[in-house]
Amino acid sequence: RAKPKKAEDETVRRRSMRLQRVEPSGIPMPEMPAQPGAEEYPQVPSGPLPMVPEDQMGDSKLTEDLLTTWMRISEVLLVTITNVLMMLSRYQDSLNSMVLSEDNIKKVVKYRVSSMAIHPSESIIFVAAGDKSGQIGLWNVNSKSEEGAHVFIPHNYLVSCMHFSPFNPAHLLSLSNETLRCGDVTRAVFDEICRSEESLSSFDFLEDNASTAIVGHWDGDVAVVDRRTPGTSSELSADIGFKRTRTVHVHPVNKQYFIAAGSVDVCIYDVRYLKSNGNKPVSSLKGHTKSVASAYFSPVTGNRVVTVCADDKLRHNNNTGRWLTRFRAIWDPKQEDCFVVGSMARPRQIEVFQDTGKLLHSFCNLDCLGSVCSINVVHPSKNILVGGNSSGRLHVF
Repeated sequence: RAKPKKAEDETVRRRSMRLQRVEPSGIPMPEMPAQPGAEEYPQVPSGPLPMVPEDQMGDSKLTEDLLTTWMRISEVLLVTITNVLMMLSRYQDSLNSMVLSEDNIKKVVKYRVSSMAIHPSESIIFVAAGDKSGQIGLWNVNSKSEEGAHVFIPHNYLVSCMHFSPFNPAHLLSLSNETLRCGDVTRAVFDEICRSEESLSSFDFLEDNASTAIVGHWDGDVAVVDRRTPGTSSELSADIGFKRTRTVHVHPVNKQYFIAAGSVDVCIYDVRYLKSNGNKPVSSLKGHTKSVASAYFSPVTGNRVVTVCADDKLRHNNNTGRWLTRFRAIWDPKQEDCFVVGSMARPRQIEVFQDTGKLLHSFCNLDCLGSVCSINVVHPSKNILVGGNSSGRLHVF
């Protein structure tokens, strides 16, 4: 065999001009900004923010109308929704009756949709969408004017979780990396409830009155936040042994229990026994072999849990890639055993499965839906589904 060359005999390895960041003429290329999106807007300060839309030059009367609508539909005393489980055939009929038209498609936020919430009003379809840059868009779907939606910027980073308060839907709570805020339309302000040096990932209410919440951190910890106490720090921070916590969700009946989903972990904990360290789960759901994106209890009894994992179980392709928000399967609040999830299938569609794994229905429209809807939300009492895509567009079936 030929003897290997000595290191000193080797020629210097060639590197392309592109890798050396040099133009063909030899002039150094200008440095590209690391985060072009972050350059477009000034940083959002901490503390309360006035509820003023991003486009200050827009028609303030139209913005006022939107906020007035939100306030008006929130003043109606919310009737407690009684979950009456429909026969499967009736439920499928209700799914078949839901359609998408061009009027019900709108670009509501500038960038990729990362979270959504739907107001429980039965008179008006009112949707909130958060995107990857920290924007929140509010859309009155019933308003057919061009200005039916307005954008606000209460966050600096991706809005990963949003809920209208079940106790007072005039409050919209939104969570981003650095802060949990409450948009209070009665005072036209985005209050700051919790601020953290560690990146926040998700939250859910621990009580029906929405005064306390469990908050997940990207580094794996969870925290308990009480909205009634002064300041923006949490009441308790707990290490639950996760490397990463993506979603947290509270049991619908026994609210002392919450489920956390992380890297490959899906575990149920009792919030009453949380401490700083050494926390043990009440139950662990085994079998996930890759990264878990979400885990949610079923809406009526909480006896079921639906998870989304990159191992593509349910023969379902969950690998969205880096340009799309990861799928989260969500239960239909009106049906204990059926859930909704985005799909990579063509033609583009949103799918409804039974807990057995049976595909019940595919929401699609060849003329109007040509993109993947990673984030979806279902109305708690009406046959309304909203799907959000990676360009900030919402589709209402």
